[in-house]
Amino acid sequence: MNQAGTAVGGLPGESLVELGVGIGSFLMVFALYRALFPAGSITARARLYAKRRRENRTASRLGAKAARRQKSVGMIRRLLERLKLTKGAEVRKTAELLTQAGWRTPDALTVFLGIRLGMPIVMGTLAYLGAPTVAPHILPITRLFVAFVGIAVGAYGPTYFAKNAAQKRRRKVEIGLSDALDLFVICAEAGLGLDTAINRVGKEIARNAPELADELKLTGLELAFLPNRRDALNNLMKRVDIAPIRNLVTTLTQTERYGTPLAQSLRVLATEFRNARMMRAEEKAARLPAVLTVPMIIFILPPLFTVLVGPAIIQVLNQLH
Repeated sequence: MNQAGTAVGGLPGESLVELGVGIGSFLMVFALYRALFPAGSITARARLYAKRRRENRTASRLGAKAARRQKSVGMIRRLLERLKLTKGAEVRKTAELLTQAGWRTPDALTVFLGIRLGMPIVMGTLAYLGAPTVAPHILPITRLFVAFVGIAVGAYGPTYFAKNAAQKRRRKVEIGLSDALDLFVICAEAGLGLDTAINRVGKEIARNAPELADELKLTGLELAFLPNRRDALNNLMKRVDIAPIRNLVTTLTQTERYGTPLAQSLRVLATEFRNARMMRAEEKAARLPAVLTVPMIIFILPPLFTVLVGPAIIQVLNQLH
């Protein structure tokens, strides 16, 4: 018969108790350590430290880049002021054109005027120096003519590019305006005011029409800060110089002045704009046969004649031989 102090497996009872106390103490210390120092805390801290270092380096590089950019812009601005190219009606028109194109940073006008001032020199020099490379036996008078062409391209190229960008932006705004007018009608019928409706519509169409949403958000800010609400609406009409926006601004101005129901006016305007879009689509569809005539003559009729007449010509040639 085994002694009373012997436990299962041949271990004394005191040893078994000591083993249990040791395991319990280890588990308690391990649980306390996990509670005070979660798993992966050192790694997480190291990653956070590395992330902050990268952010600081990126911020330093961006700050240095911004400082260099501001220095360059300052040099261009001083040059333009010395040449007295920062004032006048032409500069105001250029500023409006840049605004319509969506370039509204404080330095946009200075940078654009600097590009327009330097591009003729750069393009003329490149054309004059690069002409012999393209045509080694070019005459001096022809080389000068090529240089004058480069100067003309450099002089009118930036303005043409800005006008093209403004036209594309106006087209994008016009495409998204029909949905925006429907949302305006819904907001007006729900009892929202003009400010709230503009902000709400700008928020809802931000994904599908970001250009129009940007214009509406800017108009909402101007309605909140400008003392005269008509100025904010007129600024919208100046930034987006298209007929639907002019009609919308006129409708909103009359609603503000005479107190006419906003929902009814917007519904009539939305219907007119939708009918106008349908008429333009029908006009394009009606012009389609005339537009396709030349491509059909050039690309379709020659292969068709080749397929129809080609075998007969081959047979005649074989009979002659």
